[in-house]
Amino acid sequence: MNLSPSMPTGIRVKTKEKILEIDFRDGKSYSLPAELLRVESPSAEVQGHSAKEKKLVPKRRHVGFLGVENVGNYAIRIRFDDFHDSGIYSWEYLKFLGNNAEDIWAKYLKSLSDAGLSRDP
Repeated sequence: MNLSPSMPTGIRVKTKEKILEIDFRDGKSYSLPAELLRVESPSAEVQGHSAKEKKLVPKRRHVGFLGVENVGNYAIRIRFDDFHDSGIYSWEYLKFLGNNAEDIWAKYLKSLSDAGLSRDP
């Protein structure tokens, strides 16, 4: 069996800290905040069906996890405590978020500010 370097070797949900930790076979590890995962959900509800349809998701500063479940050998589904659960996070998408978290977060905060929206409920 040929194991992909994109396959994780470990996933830990730190409910209290609202962090998903994920380790990959290539040695990379990431700590991804629930808020980042929620506002960048790969679901059609957030991403739309094209880049122009992507929705800005405000008021999620305090979002946490209800659970995480495997989806085959390629992804996880995250259930958030705001009841969003339709995103399927592939290993590749989680690596993308981990590798680009700072830039993604900065763009998100700027988009919120430009729209006059807040992270707070």
